[in-house]
Amino acid sequence: MLMTKNYFLLLFVATALCIISSCKSKTYATPHVRIDTEYGEITVEIYTDEAPKTAEAFLKNVAKGVYSNANFYRVLKDESLMEQYNTGLIQGGVYSTDTTEAGSPFIPHESPRQTGLSHTSGTISMARTTPGSARTEFFICIGNQTQFDSSLRTNPDGLGYAAFGKVVEGMPIVRKIQSQKNDGDKIRYPVSIKKISRL
Repeated sequence: MLMTKNYFLLLFVATALCIISSCKSKTYATPHVRIDTEYGEITVEIYTDEAPKTAEAFLKNVAKGVYSNANFYRVLKDESLMEQYNTGLIQGGVYSTDTTEAGSPFIPHESPRQTGLSHTSGTISMARTTPGSARTEFFICIGNQTQFDSSLRTNPDGLGYAAFGKVVEGMPIVRKIQSQKNDGDKIRYPVSIKKISRL
């Protein structure tokens, strides 16, 4: 009799733990990733339908562990407007002048003209020089940065940067990274990206 009671008690506890565990884990209709930084976590929704080539390449880099021990190293901000508007961007990834950057292939360029995506606040986008030169480096917009939809100010091709997702949790962490001391567009002490993992 005592053994039967213990069995049912254990069964009850195991069932309760399973229910609690399933309540904690979220399921997403679209891919989400977590960027784990030394200042906290940033959760990003990845737009696989709108920007399939860019999203697939980024997710492959995530799966391969390319971003383990990467960092945020570049920032754009207007010091005079920081408190009032808090605009600009942070850029991170695996920075290398080596053409084999972390063994990652070039990503075919998906212009905002093709995808219909715009660089609104929280948008994540691939950094590049010429179209199709993106590999692992990405940036996150702080405030609307729609000039990057065509990039005429920075790239004469006018094809913009390849937006492929948006921050859904953790913009305070993005802003904290942006607020670190900088020398020009370089973050004085790059902020560590411990890893990026798919949720």
